[in-house]
Amino acid sequence: MDNLTYRGKGDRVNRLSKKVLLGLGFDCKDGHVRVTKGKNFRLYGGSEETHELMQEKAIKFNEQLNKRRKNLDDINDEEFREIADNVGLKIPKDKDKSR
Repeated sequence: MDNLTYRGKGDRVNRLSKKVLLGLGFDCKDGHVRVTKGKNFRLYGGSEETHELMQEKAIKFNEQLNKRRKNLDDINDEEFREIADNVGLKIPKDKDKSR
């Protein structure tokens, strides 16, 4: 079996190349395992407060994509950073733009 999935008439999407926002929380002290999966994002771990914050930012990111009528796979680095900044995600500055 190949690593492709089918979305509809003739549409093939390579599952290994789909972009997602990945949120990882490491401050959980209550032993609860928190996992949230949505369109364009996967969130794992964190305290209740941290996980809710990740959910909020992921949802806002998707709203920004929807306003632009684009998917995460369709945006370039500049657009990604612009949206991330708009929703309050902290993205480290790219020190080496030659990569």
